[in-house]
Amino acid sequence: MSEIASKAWAGYVRSLNSHPLPTKAVTAGVLTGLSDAIAQKLSGNKHIQIKRLLSMFLTGLLYMGPFDHFLHKLLDKLFHGNKKETIAKKVFVQEFIISPINTALFLTFYGKVVEGKSLSAVKDKVKRDLPSIQFASWRFWPFVAWFNYQFVPMQLRVLFMNTIGVGW
Repeated sequence: MSEIASKAWAGYVRSLNSHPLPTKAVTAGVLTGLSDAIAQKLSGNKHIQIKRLLSMFLTGLLYMGPFDHFLHKLLDKLFHGNKKETIAKKVFVQEFIISPINTALFLTFYGKVVEGKSLSAVKDKVKRDLPSIQFASWRFWPFVAWFNYQFVPMQLRVLFMNTIGVGW
């Protein structure tokens, strides 16, 4: 690793240790914004929609980062260790209880705030799209979550999940 990258990584880890919640929130905001910028370009947009990008950044900063920070802390308190049975419990709770709720909340936010749709239209979209999105999610994220709980240190789990999320 280059000296610049090593120093940046060391600074990031220091920030995680001294200010875990704000560091994870900013990280989630930046990576969620980056993910949206990539998605916009891949979908053929000539110009990045700044309002949408900022909305996604704020979603990561104010919701996803803090939510994931506390979720991982809670799951580690409820289920101690990294035995297979313990990891299975964490993955089950995260992916089959929390994820559908989280996806519905995200679709609601996105439809209302980013797309400016009426609450009625948002409810219809959530009812229509949630099952297919959730089933697609279950084909990918449980494996990522398992790896996360098995191999990634606690303080890096939000970074890991958000980094993988850029490609999702």
